[in-house]
Amino acid sequence: MFDSDWMTVKSFLPRNWEWLARRTRALKGLRKDREPEQLLRPLLIHLGCGYSLRETATRVRQSGIADLSEVALFKRLIKSKDWLSALCVSLMRDWKRDHGVKLDLEYRLLDSTLVKEPGRTGSQWRIHYSVRIPSLRCDFFKLTPACGKGNGDTLAQFPMEAGDYIVADRGYSQSSGICYAAQEGAHVCVRVNPGGLRLHGEDRRQLRLLDRMAPLREAGQVLEFKALLRDGRGTFVEGRICALRKSELAIEAAQKKVRRRAQKNGEELRPETLEFAKYVILFTTFPQATFPAGKVLEGYRYRWQVELIFKRFKQVAQLGHLPKRVDDSAEAWLYGKLLVALLTQRMVEHASLFSPWGYELARVEGAEPLARVRVHAQ
Repeated sequence: MFDSDWMTVKSFLPRNWEWLARRTRALKGLRKDREPEQLLRPLLIHLGCGYSLRETATRVRQSGIADLSEVALFKRLIKSKDWLSALCVSLMRDWKRDHGVKLDLEYRLLDSTLVKEPGRTGSQWRIHYSVRIPSLRCDFFKLTPACGKGNGDTLAQFPMEAGDYIVADRGYSQSSGICYAAQEGAHVCVRVNPGGLRLHGEDRRQLRLLDRMAPLREAGQVLEFKALLRDGRGTFVEGRICALRKSELAIEAAQKKVRRRAQKNGEELRPETLEFAKYVILFTTFPQATFPAGKVLEGYRYRWQVELIFKRFKQVAQLGHLPKRVDDSAEAWLYGKLLVALLTQRMVEHASLFSPWGYELARVEGAEPLARVRVHAQ
């Protein structure tokens, strides 16, 4: 990043980035270097390059960007938590406004990932993330502690709009979250966790789901039937079960996985668990007229894309390890890493869509390195 053109980096920031610094009070109480630019540049060096606080402070002092100690830089990081979060949100809004493209149909893939502070007792944080397919654009993220009431995986963590097509894994197989999505007018496709989702037939009696899988005797066979889900108030949500029998190779791998998990947790493996491992079972409220069972299953297959996005965050943005030990600094660091990932994504997009040099000339009037000198570690 030190070889980059700082003016070019600024051209990819949200249009209101300086105003956001003042609105979130990131500059309040600073005695010197009070400009948004003098605050953001050291933070980007620390977050984008992965330098320690001490090395970052040395680099920005010798480059003349800001006169900071590592303690001062740490305090500025904490103070910038809300600003970094707002920058991420604003980047997403900028992208929507710039492109103004609405596809006929987009799936929203929902998932979460954990990051951990160092040490055996380090706190864990959960990033709730929503990405759209096929555009591969993040439209929402949220940061919560990993544990505690209201912080787990549930569809209720995400804002929903009427007409959304939601795809989620079995961790979101909960009646409360699915009913929440239905109340908001969203359509859902969730992989069924037999132990966590109580389904009912059209007669409103509880379904014996494994018995209904009996017709699936060969790999690739698909089954579809209506099912009801009841929320805590007794209201039923109407949907369908779409199920597929796996190949023998996939069944063997799935059963091996559940055996290993049961052994690791010291649990007794029930025969029903091994039977359920033979199938992919989805509960969906997608409209049947436009989404027959095969299309529902094909749509669920896209869910692995969100796993690739988390992998990119953890590799490119180095998001898998959290080096901060104070809650406020940990949150600020995470929002900053997400900002780096989103900026990188935006730069790559501009490089491929706008010009061979990767930015718009009208937005870059001068050139100034992000940091003017290199400091070689001893």
